[in-house]
This record gives sequence, structure tokens and C-alpha cells, in this order.
Amino acid sequence: MTRAMSSNGSPAPAPTPATSAPRQIAVWLFIMCGLVALMVIVGGATRLTDSGLSITEWRPVTGAIPPLSEAAWQEEFAKYKTIPEYQQVNAGMSLDAFKVIYWWEWSHRFLGRLLGVAFFAPFLYFVAVGKARGALALKLGGLFVLGGLQGTLGWWMVSSGLADRVDVSQYRLAAHLGLAVLLFGAMFWLALDLWPDEKPQGPRRFLPASLALAAAVYAQIILGAFVAGLRAGHSFNTWPLMDGKFFPDGYFEGAPGFSDLFETMAAVQFNHRIGAYLVAAFSLWFWFVARKTALRDRASFVLHVVAVQIFLGVITVIAATPIGLGLLHQAGALILFAAALYAAHGARA
Repeated sequence: MTRAMSSNGSPAPAPTPATSAPRQIAVWLFIMCGLVALMVIVGGATRLTDSGLSITEWRPVTGAIPPLSEAAWQEEFAKYKTIPEYQQVNAGMSLDAFKVIYWWEWSHRFLGRLLGVAFFAPFLYFVAVGKARGALALKLGGLFVLGGLQGTLGWWMVSSGLADRVDVSQYRLAAHLGLAVLLFGAMFWLALDLWPDEKPQGPRRFLPASLALAAAVYAQIILGAFVAGLRAGHSFNTWPLMDGKFFPDGYFEGAPGFSDLFETMAAVQFNHRIGAYLVAAFSLWFWFVARKTALRDRASFVLHVVAVQIFLGVITVIAATPIGLGLLHQAGALILFAAALYAAHGARA
């Protein structure tokens, strides 16, 4: 077997235990990021298919087993018939139609359980063999706790739609998505910290700006959650104006107040559009000031992803948010967030 060669043509040094352990943990964390992203996308599908309230109980362990008999399906369907969504929106739904939305929600919850096992088992292994110690072990443990809180927050969100509403609270939906993206970002950043070939690019003076850009992308994702929560993507399906106006009718309903910014379809879609323009301007400025530094490639990547994401957003809203485009736009948001974090991580020198 031949040894790998370094960039200057000389034999590359063989990995040592000191370097292979961080790389192994980093690879695992990158895989976990992929699982979190998949869960976010499946969660988006449950929203777009109106499936999120089809399972009316929170059974973290026994809920992993889906209905296996006709009687079990009828029992689950009977529980669904007691909530307002069925009574006011889906009255008369067939059992076969219920099964479709049930499987979407079950898949989302099953992915959550799978993610927990896929994190906890390797975590225990890395700690047991001494590859994760001290501060690293504490950081990984914190990520596990954060994941557990995400499951609890998910049920808190679902429970908001089981009694007095026909849908979940858009505020709780935004909190649920926000924590998932935060978990994704924390895993991604730690994986970059551990990746042996990831070196600081500098200059460090760009670190605050790059972190602010990542924060702006995160805020834009949260604004998108309100669009999803109120199904605002099915209205104002024109661009660049909203039904012929820059500032749409119906932004405020009743007395203007802070909460009205997140209570109407007009408001949340307008906020999300303005957020996109601000992120685009910020990323363009960041590329301009960083173009002659070692960060130019990362800044350029962010700018290109922003352009693609805005294009996806425009065609998604014009098409009234079909499932395929909606999920692609959601995936693009996670890629953009990762790209912004990657740029910030390079500026930490």
C-alpha cells in the first residue's frame, strides 16, 4: 500500500491517535448534521401536508411502534376525530387519507428517535475509550441535552393545536424550528473545530461581521417559520410586489402592535421578503470587503448560495408553495446557514 502524498510531493505523515480521534468525532458530527437537516426537511413536509396533528399523544418509547392492525388504525383515527382540525377542517376524511398524514408525522417522530440513538451511542463510545474528554465531553453532552429539549419542544408545539385551534401556534413552530437549526449550527461548528484540516483564514477583524451574517441568516429562517406557520406562502403569489403593492394591504389587522408583525399572512410574508433583501445586501457587502483576503472563497460561496436561495424563494412563492419547491427552499436555508458559519469559522484567527 502506498502512502498518501502531501501537496509538495513528499509523503504525508500517517495519522496519529491524537489527530484521528478528532477527525472521527468530526465525521460523526457532520453525519449528525445531515440527520438533523433531514429531520427539519421531513418536519417541513409534515407542515406542508397538514400532517402534524395526526398523532395526538406523546409516547416517546411506545410511540415508535406504528399501528399494526386494522383495530389499531381505527383507534388512532378515533383519537384524531376528537380534535378541532378534524372536526372543522377534515370532517369526513377517510381512513386511507388519515394514514397518509399519520405516516408523515410518524416518520418525523421516528427520525427524532433515530437521531437520539445515533448521537447517544457513539457519544458513550467516544467517552468510554477516552477520545472525548474534559471540555469536549461536556460540549457533546450539552448537544445531547439540547436534542432532548427539542423533542419536548416539539410536543409543546403539537399540543397547541389539539384543543382550541385547528393548527399549531406559529410562535411554537418558530421556536421548534429555531432550536433545531441552533442544534444543527452547534454541531456543525464543533465539527469544524475538530476537523484537522480546518485552519483559520483570518483576518480576525472580520469575525464579528461574519458572525452577524450567520445571525442574520438564522433570523431569516425564523421569519420563514412564521410564513410556514400561517401558510402565508399560499397568498400574495406575485413578485417583486405583493399583489401590486410594495407594502401589502392587511399588514395590520386592528390596532397596530408588535404582535401584529407575526399575526397576518401579509405581515409575515412581507417580513420574510425584506429579510431576504437584507441578507442579500449583507452578504454582498461581506464579499466586497473580504474579496482581497483569505476569506474571499468562503465569502463568495455565501454570496452564491444567497442568490440561489432567493431565486428558490421567488419561484416558490409565485408557484404558491408546492411541496417540492417548499422543501428545496428549506434545505437551501440550512445550506446557507452552514455556509455563513463556515465563513465565520474561517475568520476566527
